[in-house]
Amino acid sequence: MTYIVTGAAGFVGANVVKALNARGITQIIAVDDLTQGDRFANLVDCVIEDYLDKDEFLAALGKGAFNGAVTAVLHQGACSDTTESNGRYMMQNNYRYSRTLLDFCAAQKAPFIYASSAAVYGDSTDFRESPECEKPLNVYGYSKYLFDQHVRRHRHGAQVVGLRYFNVYGPREQHKGRMASVAYHFFHQYQKAGKVRLFEGSGGYGNGEQRRDFVSVEDVVKVNLYFLDNHLKTGIYNCGTGAAQSFNDVAVAAINACRKARGEGQLALGAMQAEGLIEYIPFPQDLKGKYQSYTQADLSGLRAAGYTDNFLSVEQGVTRYCEALAAPA
Repeated sequence: MTYIVTGAAGFVGANVVKALNARGITQIIAVDDLTQGDRFANLVDCVIEDYLDKDEFLAALGKGAFNGAVTAVLHQGACSDTTESNGRYMMQNNYRYSRTLLDFCAAQKAPFIYASSAAVYGDSTDFRESPECEKPLNVYGYSKYLFDQHVRRHRHGAQVVGLRYFNVYGPREQHKGRMASVAYHFFHQYQKAGKVRLFEGSGGYGNGEQRRDFVSVEDVVKVNLYFLDNHLKTGIYNCGTGAAQSFNDVAVAAINACRKARGEGQLALGAMQAEGLIEYIPFPQDLKGKYQSYTQADLSGLRAAGYTDNFLSVEQGVTRYCEALAAPA
């Protein structure tokens, strides 16, 4: 039987493929759009049965090529650019594509595990998987919100799990450019310029003190595999650590990982600020009213579904990630 992973050459998708390989699973159809060709690098060390372009895959799906042959679909493919203004493109790529895959899995009675997003919460301060908490601020968040609402309204006859990813960081995100995690950007800023840049205060928070739920892709993959192993579990769940930390915390972890790699001593935030290793830049005008200054996953639903593993903190996960980035190739 075959596993289908969409967005397989992307950040989370490639990590999911690698994790399936670690289990000895190689019957994987990797689906993506390699218009941005450099993303192929995420799959070089993975073993797959076949690669299909997204359009080629949808055509094959419509012709019944995968009927009776799919163990599960792990749908990680999406446009995740929160600043994308083309709503038509966003809804076709994120909403309609997801509907097509959901309908296929329902008909085949195959598990469907998909990537939702904490962007559905927008400027809410209550991060529970409940409609009254959902207030998307951009069309990306709306595309995820609308599909979640569709999932809630219908019975599907098979497992359907939506995972609302918070701020994910980790290996295989190098292709994302400006949409890569702040951990990735802080690491490269420090390596290049000897300092990192954070936003000045906003939303009632001081310089660099805006707080997000930063979650390692290692943990995101573990949650995906948990539901893959527990086919009777269904629903929409937050996928974050449950503990908001500041951008300053991420900067400190990234800088100290770089310093350790150079044989330099560790510094606290105050010392970094005093030495000019952290620079605070004006908050962008185009992000005002569209920026989440605080997110923190409510994990009550995930824990009630039986997921008991601990999540990596910024100090643990960002340090591990940046040490790996700093290691000789």
